[in-house]
Amino acid sequence: MQFKLSRIFFSVLALMMSAQVMAQGFQLPNMQVTSNAFEDGGIIPIKYTSHGDNIQPDFSITGAPEMTSSFAIIFHDISVAFGGGTGDVTHWLAWNIRAREIPEGSLPAGSVQGNNIRGQASYMGSGAPLKDRFHHYVFEFYALNDTLDLPEGSSRDELLAAMEGKVVAKASYIGKYANAQ
Repeated sequence: MQFKLSRIFFSVLALMMSAQVMAQGFQLPNMQVTSNAFEDGGIIPIKYTSHGDNIQPDFSITGAPEMTSSFAIIFHDISVAFGGGTGDVTHWLAWNIRAREIPEGSLPAGSVQGNNIRGQASYMGSGAPLKDRFHHYVFEFYALNDTLDLPEGSSRDELLAAMEGKVVAKASYIGKYANAQ
């Protein structure tokens, strides 16, 4: 009986240790993003939406690893699913961002933008339909250990493929918006 309990104890201990090692293998550095435009998880002011001035918010990135060479951003509305599928609305793609401070309304020199859902290589602010429920908009920030050899106007799928194997940290910043006009 004592032998059986010892074996069970050591089996459980080994399982817990292997689970901890596996969990640590997936953990990326604690990169964080802040903005003066609105709080993470807060309401996106109309100024930054397609119903307002359509201005790209500012962002500050901290905690990225030293090996970070550039950043990429994917901005999308996760509250939409087209045709019953898994696709959502891509509002903005940007990469080869070399600065940790991204000013309101512009990107640092050398940054490249991809096509949004309208086929435009530019920022497209939130645009939930009139009096719709709140949509959740996610700015995904990727710290990369290299720059990307990807032309302006590339798609989200092309950006994701180009980033494969180069992501050293990831963070997100979320805003909610519903057109109440």
